[in-house]
Amino acid sequence: MPILKSLGVADSKVPRAGTLPLRSSRNPFEEVPGLEEEEVGELGTLPNGTSCRRRRATLEKLAGLSPFRLGWTPGRRVGSPGDGPPRSFLGRMLTPGIRRSSADFGLLARLQGTRAQGDEEAAGEAARRLAFLRLGRGPKPHRASLAERVVPAGEAAPEPPPKVPEPPKMKEPLSVLEILSLIQQRELARADEHILELEAEELASSGGGAPGPPAAEGAGGGRRARDVALLYEALQRELWALVRETLAGPGPGAGAGAGVVAQLGQVLLQEEAADGRRGPGAARKLRVRWAEAVGRAARERLEAAAPGAPGGLAGQLEALRARLLEDMGVVRGRLAPAYPAGLGAFGVYLRGYHGALAEWLGAAARRRLPLGDRYALLHWHNQVYPREVLGLVDLVALENGELGPLLSPGTLRGLEDECVTDVKAQTRAALLRVLQENEEHWARTEDRPSSLAQDVCELLEEHTERAPRISQEFGERMAHCCLGGLAEFLQSFQQRVERFHENPGVRELLPDTYISRTISLVNCGPPLRALAERLARVGPPESEPAREAAASALDRVTRLCHRVLADLLFQELQPYFNKLMRRKWLNSPEALDGIVGTLGAQALALRRMQDEPYQALVAELHRRALVEYVRPLLRGRLRCRSARTRSRVAGRLREDAAQLQRLFRRLESQASWLDAVVPHLAEVLQLEDTPSIQVEVGVLVRDYPDIRRKHVAALLDIRGLHNTAARQEILAVARDLELSEGGALPPPRDRAFFSDISVPRPPFCLGLPPFPGRLPLRRLARPGLACLPRLRPPSPSRPPSQR
Repeated sequence: MPILKSLGVADSKVPRAGTLPLRSSRNPFEEVPGLEEEEVGELGTLPNGTSCRRRRATLEKLAGLSPFRLGWTPGRRVGSPGDGPPRSFLGRMLTPGIRRSSADFGLLARLQGTRAQGDEEAAGEAARRLAFLRLGRGPKPHRASLAERVVPAGEAAPEPPPKVPEPPKMKEPLSVLEILSLIQQRELARADEHILELEAEELASSGGGAPGPPAAEGAGGGRRARDVALLYEALQRELWALVRETLAGPGPGAGAGAGVVAQLGQVLLQEEAADGRRGPGAARKLRVRWAEAVGRAARERLEAAAPGAPGGLAGQLEALRARLLEDMGVVRGRLAPAYPAGLGAFGVYLRGYHGALAEWLGAAARRRLPLGDRYALLHWHNQVYPREVLGLVDLVALENGELGPLLSPGTLRGLEDECVTDVKAQTRAALLRVLQENEEHWARTEDRPSSLAQDVCELLEEHTERAPRISQEFGERMAHCCLGGLAEFLQSFQQRVERFHENPGVRELLPDTYISRTISLVNCGPPLRALAERLARVGPPESEPAREAAASALDRVTRLCHRVLADLLFQELQPYFNKLMRRKWLNSPEALDGIVGTLGAQALALRRMQDEPYQALVAELHRRALVEYVRPLLRGRLRCRSARTRSRVAGRLREDAAQLQRLFRRLESQASWLDAVVPHLAEVLQLEDTPSIQVEVGVLVRDYPDIRRKHVAALLDIRGLHNTAARQEILAVARDLELSEGGALPPPRDRAFFSDISVPRPPFCLGLPPFPGRLPLRRLARPGLACLPRLRPPSPSRPPSQR
């Protein structure tokens, strides 16, 4: 009995297991000091005739036998007011109401390893001893109830006394390792409650101040503060690991996951309430750290999704979009409802993903990206993310209003500037390369359609269509940039076309393909002109000079090609025009039939031209054909000396005008203003009275403002009108209209007619002054001096004697 010896109990007073009789009237523990006898009533007699009185030891008395209560002496009651708190770690482990620290459990773990074998032997010995004692006591006798002992026989039993409620049991404080075990089992809310109690004990032991750094290593308060800090670290590790795990997916334990998420939210609420008690300087701010943990978990999720995506940056952005939608769906459907409503969990997760995405995009924007990746980044930032991600999120649920921008305005502006710079450089090089390739084909004999305009439009539209989808301002900047590049390209194109047509060897070596090449060059104009107009409409107001430069270059190219085609055509028609206004012309329509036939045949080749330049070319051919038709008439190739001749010439003019009108209507000419010029001239030739001629001349001057008095005079000469008074009256109409025009601008080129017809200079007539105030002809005494030949200046090469 080593334990009883240590307690001062004689070994002789303790019955031996081998010598204790099974039935005895003596209690084997009656000699044990410190044990008091407790009467339990008459329990009857044993089979040997002796009375049996049991002695029981209370829990308090048995506790005095504990070998772990050092300082106990025989005869002194354990737990008396004079006893102090147990000082050994085992005493603290087994004494109720005392919290075991982390140091105690560390020592206990070391002891358990060295005494494992002894504990097994002691446990076996104790089991055998308890079995022996049960055999010594015999069967448990029947104990009379309290009513049987107090109430005599035959009387009614009184009502039992009211039951006194037992005092509430004191909550057993958990040790540090037990709290740690709760954390590892993810009973987080309960573990946090015990940590808060431990922190309160630490505050009480330190005098009620705010928690601070741990005290000295050997002090109890410092050890408790260190335990609190370690437990908070373990708790936060589990909390933030839980944040990461719940975002990864529901997994097999979706229901259990919702439970731990609810515990996480409960911990945050408990700590937020505790922060109010701690004060601002000692607040742990777990709610802020929770938001940071959500941001870290979101960053890990996004970084894991992006690198493996194919397709460069565009593919990575698409993977980010899919991951965002997937995770926000998990948050909305499973995680956010599990949190307490006051935490605003959905907004915290949304802001965490928004911030993680902003970091990822910022890192991508700082890299040197190719042009296509910059476009993809800007489009995803400005369009895809707001429409396909934030558009599916209820932003009203956010606590602090709208989310901030993913990229700063300066970063966005820098990306746009880089895009504009790269587009300007790339398109300039690409356009020049395309122009060079097409120019090489111009001089080749094979006739193949040109793709110059299509290539240019595709190069520029790739940028002008993508930029407006990013933002309107960026679209305007890109349109201005592309319009400037287009204007520069068209100026180079104009120079190449001029050089091509100025080369006489090309026309001689490629007679069959020259016209086809020219038509192909003309066909480049309409799509490029439409592109320039569209870019000018989209671009800012300062794009107008570039649009005008582009239009001017295209106009020059079109006019040059039209002039080349018209010259080639009228070179072929010139023999027929030389036969006009002659005696044979009055009797035979051969010349005009040749003109009409040739124009109709060439119209088949001109049909390959696009509508806009074709209409312009046909109108020019219409105007030029009538100019060439009227030119020999006004140059005096034919003179009418009788009314019959004038009538024949006028009739022939009307017939030819009708035939030409039918031709150009068939060619879809829009120059209908030319249809009346020849009939007006025929009327002037055929009319006899001066007023009618004046009216017709007035109509001519009104409809064709470029007609001059020299043209009217030439027409009067053809009709044979030599009457000075009649001529003066008719020419006065043209003079008055000329004077009324004053400084009016000449008609545009496409409306000019008589200005392209040069007539011989008329004789100097004194009766027809070129301006008012000259001496009239009727004041001259001799009418024969009315018209004199115009004086010529002396030639410097002739000597004065020969002048």
